[in-house]
Amino acid sequence: MANESITADNVLLYIPNLIGYLRVVLTITSITLMICFPSNWDIAIICYVASFVGDLFDGMAARKFNQCSTFGGLLDMVTDRCSTAGLLCVLSREYSDEPTFALLFTMLIILDISSHWCQMYSTISLQQHHKSADGNKGRFFLVRWYYLSYPFFGYCCVGAEFTYVALYILARVNAVDGGYETIKTFVEYFLMASVPACVVKQVVNVSQLCSSCYAVAEHDAKEKNK
Repeated sequence: MANESITADNVLLYIPNLIGYLRVVLTITSITLMICFPSNWDIAIICYVASFVGDLFDGMAARKFNQCSTFGGLLDMVTDRCSTAGLLCVLSREYSDEPTFALLFTMLIILDISSHWCQMYSTISLQQHHKSADGNKGRFFLVRWYYLSYPFFGYCCVGAEFTYVALYILARVNAVDGGYETIKTFVEYFLMASVPACVVKQVVNVSQLCSSCYAVAEHDAKEKNK
Protein backbone atom coordinates (compact mmCIF):
# COMPACT_ATOMS: atom_id res chain seq x y z
CA MET A 1 0.00 0.00 0.00
CA ALA A 2 2.96 2.30 0.66
CA ASN A 3 3.82 2.31 -3.06
CA GLU A 4 0.27 2.97 -4.20
CA SER A 5 -1.14 6.43 -4.79
CA ILE A 6 -3.71 7.57 -2.25
CA THR A 7 -6.89 8.85 -3.89
CA ALA A 8 -9.63 11.08 -2.50
CA ASP A 9 -11.88 8.01 -2.33
CA ASN A 10 -9.29 6.29 -0.13
CA VAL A 11 -9.25 9.23 2.25
CA LEU A 12 -13.04 9.35 2.41
CA LEU A 13 -13.06 5.69 3.40
CA TYR A 14 -10.38 5.94 6.09
CA ILE A 15 -11.48 4.08 9.22
CA PRO A 16 -11.57 7.21 11.43
CA ASN A 17 -13.68 8.96 8.80
CA LEU A 18 -16.12 6.03 8.74
CA ILE A 19 -16.43 6.48 12.49
CA GLY A 20 -17.02 10.17 11.81
CA TYR A 21 -19.90 9.37 9.44
CA LEU A 22 -21.44 7.15 12.13
CA ARG A 23 -21.17 10.05 14.56
CA VAL A 24 -23.06 12.26 12.12
CA VAL A 25 -25.84 9.67 11.83
CA LEU A 26 -26.05 9.29 15.61
CA THR A 27 -26.17 13.07 16.12
CA ILE A 28 -28.92 13.57 13.53
CA THR A 29 -30.87 10.68 15.04
CA SER A 30 -30.56 12.06 18.57
CA ILE A 31 -31.61 15.61 17.64
CA THR A 32 -34.53 14.28 15.56
CA LEU A 33 -35.75 12.19 18.48
CA MET A 34 -35.39 15.11 20.90
CA ILE A 35 -37.49 17.41 18.73
CA CYS A 36 -39.98 15.12 17.01
CA PHE A 37 -40.27 12.20 19.44
CA PRO A 38 -39.54 13.64 22.91
CA SER A 39 -41.06 10.58 24.62
CA ASN A 40 -38.00 8.68 23.35
CA TRP A 41 -35.64 11.03 25.18
CA ASP A 42 -33.72 8.12 26.70
CA ILE A 43 -32.85 6.70 23.25
CA ALA A 44 -31.95 10.21 22.10
CA ILE A 45 -29.51 10.57 25.01
CA ILE A 46 -27.90 7.21 24.22
CA CYS A 47 -27.39 8.26 20.58
CA TYR A 48 -25.97 11.65 21.54
CA VAL A 49 -23.55 10.26 24.10
CA ALA A 50 -22.49 7.51 21.66
CA SER A 51 -21.69 10.20 19.08
CA PHE A 52 -19.71 12.15 21.67
CA VAL A 53 -17.72 9.09 22.75
CA GLY A 54 -17.06 8.30 19.07
CA ASP A 55 -14.90 11.43 19.00
CA LEU A 56 -12.39 9.58 21.17
CA PHE A 57 -12.29 6.49 18.98
CA ASP A 58 -11.89 8.26 15.63
CA GLY A 59 -8.73 9.95 16.94
CA MET A 60 -7.40 6.64 18.25
CA ALA A 61 -8.12 4.96 14.92
CA ALA A 62 -6.43 7.77 12.98
CA ARG A 63 -3.24 7.34 14.97
CA LYS A 64 -3.30 3.53 15.04
CA PHE A 65 -3.82 3.11 11.29
CA ASN A 66 -1.79 6.18 10.29
CA GLN A 67 -4.89 7.68 8.70
CA CYS A 68 -4.77 11.26 9.96
CA SER A 69 -6.15 13.63 7.34
CA THR A 70 -7.20 17.24 6.91
CA PHE A 71 -10.64 16.03 5.86
CA GLY A 72 -10.87 13.96 9.04
CA GLY A 73 -10.02 17.00 11.14
CA LEU A 74 -12.66 19.03 9.30
CA LEU A 75 -15.28 16.31 9.71
CA ASP A 76 -14.45 16.03 13.40
CA MET A 77 -14.66 19.77 14.00
CA VAL A 78 -17.92 20.23 12.08
CA THR A 79 -19.54 17.24 13.79
CA ASP A 80 -18.53 18.50 17.23
CA ARG A 81 -19.79 22.00 16.63
CA CYS A 82 -23.06 20.93 14.97
CA SER A 83 -23.76 18.36 17.71
CA THR A 84 -23.34 20.96 20.44
CA ALA A 85 -25.32 23.57 18.51
CA GLY A 86 -28.13 21.07 17.89
CA LEU A 87 -28.41 20.15 21.57
CA LEU A 88 -28.33 23.81 22.62
CA CYS A 89 -31.15 24.51 20.14
CA VAL A 90 -33.12 21.70 21.75
CA LEU A 91 -32.43 23.18 25.20
CA SER A 92 -33.65 26.59 23.99
CA ARG A 93 -36.89 24.86 23.03
CA GLU A 94 -37.16 22.85 26.24
CA TYR A 95 -36.63 25.96 28.39
CA SER A 96 -38.58 28.33 26.14
CA ASP A 97 -40.78 29.37 29.09
CA GLU A 98 -37.68 30.99 30.60
CA PRO A 99 -36.44 33.74 28.20
CA THR A 100 -33.19 34.09 30.16
CA PHE A 101 -32.29 30.44 29.61
CA ALA A 102 -33.33 30.57 25.95
CA LEU A 103 -31.09 33.61 25.44
CA LEU A 104 -28.23 31.95 27.31
CA PHE A 105 -28.34 28.82 25.16
CA THR A 106 -28.48 30.93 22.00
CA MET A 107 -25.46 32.97 23.11
CA LEU A 108 -23.57 29.74 23.88
CA ILE A 109 -24.18 28.54 20.32
CA ILE A 110 -22.82 31.80 18.92
CA LEU A 111 -19.76 31.71 21.20
CA ASP A 112 -18.99 28.05 20.53
CA ILE A 113 -19.15 28.33 16.74
CA SER A 114 -17.40 31.69 16.43
CA SER A 115 -14.54 30.84 18.79
CA HIS A 116 -13.75 27.49 17.17
CA TRP A 117 -14.13 28.83 13.62
CA CYS A 118 -11.75 31.72 14.37
CA GLN A 119 -9.31 29.34 16.06
CA MET A 120 -9.26 27.02 13.06
CA TYR A 121 -9.00 29.87 10.55
CA SER A 122 -6.19 31.60 12.43
CA THR A 123 -4.06 28.45 12.63
CA ILE A 124 -4.76 27.33 9.06
CA SER A 125 -3.68 30.77 7.80
CA LEU A 126 -0.37 30.04 9.52
CA GLN A 127 -0.36 26.52 8.04
CA GLN A 128 -0.59 24.94 11.50
CA HIS A 129 -3.01 22.50 13.12
CA HIS A 130 -5.46 24.24 15.44
CA LYS A 131 -4.48 21.97 18.35
CA SER A 132 -0.70 22.05 17.82
CA ALA A 133 1.82 23.74 20.10
CA ASP A 134 3.20 25.80 17.17
CA GLY A 135 -0.29 26.82 16.09
CA ASN A 136 -1.07 28.11 19.58
CA LYS A 137 2.29 29.72 20.26
CA GLY A 138 1.78 33.13 21.81
CA ARG A 139 -1.91 32.53 22.53
CA PHE A 140 -3.51 33.18 25.90
CA PHE A 141 -2.29 30.61 28.45
CA LEU A 142 -5.76 29.08 28.91
CA VAL A 143 -5.95 28.34 25.18
CA ARG A 144 -2.50 26.76 25.17
CA TRP A 145 -3.33 24.74 28.27
CA TYR A 146 -6.65 23.67 26.78
CA TYR A 147 -5.09 22.17 23.65
CA LEU A 148 -1.86 20.88 25.17
CA SER A 149 -3.14 19.41 28.45
CA TYR A 150 -5.34 16.42 27.67
CA PRO A 151 -6.78 16.19 31.23
CA PHE A 152 -7.81 19.87 31.15
CA PHE A 153 -9.16 19.48 27.62
CA GLY A 154 -11.20 16.46 28.69
CA TYR A 155 -12.44 18.17 31.85
CA CYS A 156 -13.76 21.14 29.85
CA CYS A 157 -15.27 19.20 26.95
CA VAL A 158 -16.83 16.40 28.95
CA GLY A 159 -18.06 18.80 31.62
CA ALA A 160 -19.70 21.12 29.09
CA GLU A 161 -21.35 18.42 26.99
CA PHE A 162 -22.66 16.47 29.96
CA THR A 163 -23.99 19.65 31.53
CA TYR A 164 -26.12 20.15 28.41
CA VAL A 165 -27.16 16.47 28.43
CA ALA A 166 -28.08 16.69 32.13
CA LEU A 167 -30.15 19.84 31.55
CA TYR A 168 -32.02 18.06 28.77
CA ILE A 169 -32.71 15.05 31.00
CA LEU A 170 -33.90 17.37 33.78
CA ALA A 171 -36.29 19.12 31.39
CA ARG A 172 -37.73 15.80 30.22
CA VAL A 173 -38.25 14.29 33.68
CA ASN A 174 -39.82 17.53 34.89
CA ALA A 175 -42.26 17.32 32.00
CA VAL A 176 -43.59 14.02 33.37
CA ASP A 177 -45.70 13.78 36.51
CA GLY A 178 -43.83 11.55 38.96
CA GLY A 179 -41.84 8.40 38.41
CA TYR A 180 -38.41 9.97 37.91
CA GLU A 181 -37.58 11.40 41.32
CA THR A 182 -34.39 9.32 41.70
CA ILE A 183 -33.13 10.36 38.27
CA LYS A 184 -34.03 13.98 38.96
CA THR A 185 -32.11 13.99 42.25
CA PHE A 186 -29.07 12.35 40.65
CA VAL A 187 -29.03 14.83 37.77
CA GLU A 188 -29.29 17.80 40.12
CA TYR A 189 -26.29 16.57 42.11
CA PHE A 190 -24.42 15.80 38.88
CA LEU A 191 -24.95 19.37 37.67
CA MET A 192 -23.22 20.67 40.80
CA ALA A 193 -20.07 18.92 39.58
CA SER A 194 -20.38 19.53 35.84
CA VAL A 195 -21.49 23.17 35.70
CA PRO A 196 -18.10 24.53 36.91
CA ALA A 197 -16.39 22.66 34.05
CA CYS A 198 -18.93 24.09 31.62
CA VAL A 199 -18.24 27.61 32.90
CA VAL A 200 -14.48 27.09 32.49
CA LYS A 201 -15.11 25.88 28.93
CA GLN A 202 -16.92 29.13 28.12
CA VAL A 203 -14.02 31.16 29.56
CA VAL A 204 -11.70 29.15 27.31
CA ASN A 205 -13.98 29.86 24.33
CA VAL A 206 -13.88 33.60 25.00
CA SER A 207 -10.09 33.46 25.37
CA GLN A 208 -9.83 31.41 22.19
CA LEU A 209 -11.97 33.89 20.26
CA CYS A 210 -9.94 36.89 21.41
CA SER A 211 -6.55 35.19 20.97
CA SER A 212 -7.32 33.91 17.48
CA CYS A 213 -8.64 37.28 16.29
CA TYR A 214 -5.52 38.98 17.64
CA ALA A 215 -3.31 36.37 15.92
CA VAL A 216 -4.99 37.09 12.57
CA ALA A 217 -4.58 40.84 13.06
CA GLU A 218 -0.93 40.28 14.02
CA HIS A 219 -0.44 38.24 10.85
CA ASP A 220 -1.98 41.05 8.79
CA ALA A 221 0.37 43.57 10.40
CA LYS A 222 3.42 41.43 9.54
CA GLU A 223 2.25 41.10 5.93
CA LYS A 224 1.75 44.88 5.66
CA ASN A 225 5.21 45.56 7.06
CA LYS A 226 7.05 43.36 4.57
